[in-house]
Amino acid sequence: MTRLGYDRYREEVASQLALFRATLTGADLTATVPTCPDWTVGQLARHTGGAVRWVEAHVRTRATQHVPEADVPGFVGPGDDDPAGLDAWLAESADLIDTALAGASGETAVWTWGAEHTAGFWARRMTHEVAVHRADAAIAAGVEYVVDPEVAADAIDEWLEIVQYVQRNDLADNARELRGGGRSIHLHAVGAPSAVDAEWLVELAEEGVVWRRGHEKADVALRGALTEVLLAFYRRRGLDSGRVEVLGDRELLEFWLERASFG
Repeated sequence: MTRLGYDRYREEVASQLALFRATLTGADLTATVPTCPDWTVGQLARHTGGAVRWVEAHVRTRATQHVPEADVPGFVGPGDDDPAGLDAWLAESADLIDTALAGASGETAVWTWGAEHTAGFWARRMTHEVAVHRADAAIAAGVEYVVDPEVAADAIDEWLEIVQYVQRNDLADNARELRGGGRSIHLHAVGAPSAVDAEWLVELAEEGVVWRRGHEKADVALRGALTEVLLAFYRRRGLDSGRVEVLGDRELLEFWLERASFG
């Protein structure tokens, strides 16, 4: 599938981090995050900023192997939930990664945990890492969450690519079960701009997960606004949220959601 392009991803990383910081403004940093119940909002913020700094270290140093978190300057972040201190740390994190990405190109060789070892992989990954965690923060804070349709569609593409990678490299036991029988899932986003192809067909083939963009019949369909399809497919909202429809074999969709994983 056509990606958004390195410069666009770099812009989106900066934009998503700015929106993430805005979402945290006035939020209760001690509140539990419903979509990540092991974290408070403050812990979510430190996780997100730490991930950004970890990626920045890889891109900046042109790392050829995994950089331990302990070797990343400022990875842990502030030791408390002081809003001003946390925001300043996130702002610095944003500046650091923007500088690192600006000094590279999409083809710059960098270690990654995926199949593609480039700075472009990280620019795309951080776009969606922050965008999805911004949704976590918005849900916790009870505020509106909006994401650009092109970014939302690309996030679904990337998630499907990750699930394929995890399955093909046997990185998670559950992913092995996402195969066989020719069962299929259709994601149908309604109301998306005409320029955005916002439908997907995911098949659980004998050789593993295969997918493509397009409008095709399937055993089950997940239907709703593009943002809501993204959030449901990423397990950020439940299927009974009232924001999406499930048509057909709901158990198949639940089967997928329970097993799709980063590994």
